[in-house]
Amino acid sequence: MRKLLLSALLLCAAVPSVFSQTATVYTPSESNLEARRNFSKDRFGIFIHWGIYSMFAQGEWYLNAGINEHEYSKVAQAFYPHRFNANEWAKAIKASGARYVTFTSRHHDSFSMFKTAASPYNIVEATPFGRDVTAELAQALHNNDLSLHFYYSILDWKRTDYPLGRTGRRTGRVMQENYDSYFDFMKKQLCELLSNYGNVRAIWLDGYWDHDSDTIPFDWRMEELYEYVHSLNPACIIGNNHHISPLRGEDFQMFERDLPGENKAGLSGQEISRLPLEMCQTMNGMWGYKVSDQNYKTTRELVHLLIRSAAKGSNLLLNIGPQPDGTLPDTAVARLRGMGEWLSRYGESIYDTDAGCVDEQDWGVSTQRGDTCYLHVLNGAKNISFPMKWRISEVKGFYNGTSVTWHQDKKTGMTTVDLSEGANARKGVDTYDNIVLVVLKKGRKKI
Repeated sequence: MRKLLLSALLLCAAVPSVFSQTATVYTPSESNLEARRNFSKDRFGIFIHWGIYSMFAQGEWYLNAGINEHEYSKVAQAFYPHRFNANEWAKAIKASGARYVTFTSRHHDSFSMFKTAASPYNIVEATPFGRDVTAELAQALHNNDLSLHFYYSILDWKRTDYPLGRTGRRTGRVMQENYDSYFDFMKKQLCELLSNYGNVRAIWLDGYWDHDSDTIPFDWRMEELYEYVHSLNPACIIGNNHHISPLRGEDFQMFERDLPGENKAGLSGQEISRLPLEMCQTMNGMWGYKVSDQNYKTTRELVHLLIRSAAKGSNLLLNIGPQPDGTLPDTAVARLRGMGEWLSRYGESIYDTDAGCVDEQDWGVSTQRGDTCYLHVLNGAKNISFPMKWRISEVKGFYNGTSVTWHQDKKTGMTTVDLSEGANARKGVDTYDNIVLVVLKKGRKKI
């Protein structure tokens, strides 16, 4: 193990300043395509926003709220999350039914939550805690068969070599902008993340929007960065939270606070690509821990969000902001438990499914696996109707397999289903969603 770690450190220390000057056509490897397929099958992951900003209990953007960066940095000297237990986190996440975790290795405030040779401003060297929480969490996730993804900020509010963008701060610092230097720094850290923490399935980038090239030209050199990541691990899938159409070299497309095709938050107006999809959302309001933010969505609301996400052919990446002592908020853990109870019964209608053959209706949505379409009746309707272009073989309730009354117009395909008895939800988590199975005739015969 020590030999492997030393080799990784030497590899990352020897990162060249320019990896490729020539744009090439990106052809994903077979292992990358397999990782994409597995990612899409998972449908549910947990986002974790945790850093020294949790000490202020004001969210992850606190440094950008007019705070002196020198004073902000001092909090690292008091960061001691004495109750952090990676195994407890992993067990709570596993119990939720989630299948992967995206952990914030470094956020916009420049503080690294892992041991890194690229900067002393990290949890091992800059805090009295002195433990690599990323290593502990990675091991716990691997032990619980949960895939590991790393969030990594490509913008930086503290480093002086980062070219100042729209959101950056420089409080009493001498500007030494040098993107070549900063780019090398990012590559060294990404090399460490991909070399030192076991299998990393995905890199989740953020901050591209800090330099709006439509107004001030700026070359992030993203394709070069992607090429470098894929050279280290061809199977690693890359996504970038840039709010635009996917760039060459990206392996999945993300949507912030919105389902694909919706743009209620104003951050997800981009077209939907054919790449695997993921939408990220908070349980409450903030990504990082905020003491006054107790406006948690109910378990029912979160289950519905998961269902509607899967019905769009998308994963749901649901966020938790751990507390400064290293524990997950009790309400967040309760929500995880509730979602896990529902998924333990009805996960078949979510995992390894595609968007259903019935588009969203006023009563709900649909998911699909093979010839089985799962109708998710979310509003308690007793009778539903929907257009269907395929011939139906059978309709039955998910809860008890009881056949229900249905009729399909042979000319138009318009289908009605009577849910007044037999297939209705009963109690507890069952009331979140009345699931009806529509089995299509083999061979997918059209009307």
